[in-house]
Amino acid sequence: MYVGRIVSIAMTQDSRLCGVYRVSSRSFPNRTAVVRENRVSIVPKPGHEADVHKNPYIAYNCVRVVCGGDVAVITNGSHTDPIAEKIISGMNPRDALLLSLMTLDYEKDDYKTPRIAGVVDKRNGGSGYLGIVREDGLHVRRMPLEAGMFYYVATYEEGTLSEAQSGMFPAKTAEEACQFLLGGGVFAERTHPVTAVAAVRSNSDFELAAMDAPHT
Repeated sequence: MYVGRIVSIAMTQDSRLCGVYRVSSRSFPNRTAVVRENRVSIVPKPGHEADVHKNPYIAYNCVRVVCGGDVAVITNGSHTDPIAEKIISGMNPRDALLLSLMTLDYEKDDYKTPRIAGVVDKRNGGSGYLGIVREDGLHVRRMPLEAGMFYYVATYEEGTLSEAQSGMFPAKTAEEACQFLLGGGVFAERTHPVTAVAAVRSNSDFELAAMDAPHT
């Protein structure tokens, strides 16, 4: 089943927060993820740079780590930075998600692609949020994260914030989280994977990793 892009929030079995993002694409598969300091960017692969002129939504920061390494923002588009900046300014994650998604709205492409987002926040005991804005509505929810569990939302077919879209999370590292979203568990049945990115909480920061799907 093709569900498009996927945002997942999780907690490892030893209770470390995790955010994971997967690009799935039929139209623009020639993309990769570049890890930089406190952020990860989705960009065209060398030789395909002109793709950004065909679709303005295919290159963006998909992860930002902010607030001294306590908060990770994970999204499928240009709303990563506005959400992160609002949290830096003191806004709580729920309101930062709501305001940013409402302001930017769904993507104005041929498919009216929803914007999806997640925030994992180590402060105040730890919490995780998912959000989505579709043509027909906006929803942000704090998910009941527990050790060894994940929740996810996708742009197509699975665009609801439901406890049914959850499962056991086996990953212990950022690399393992990427592998899981690319082809583990339920995600093995989600087609056209391109690349995955993960942010897993370590002792004092979020460990970042990126991994392309094997056939890309």
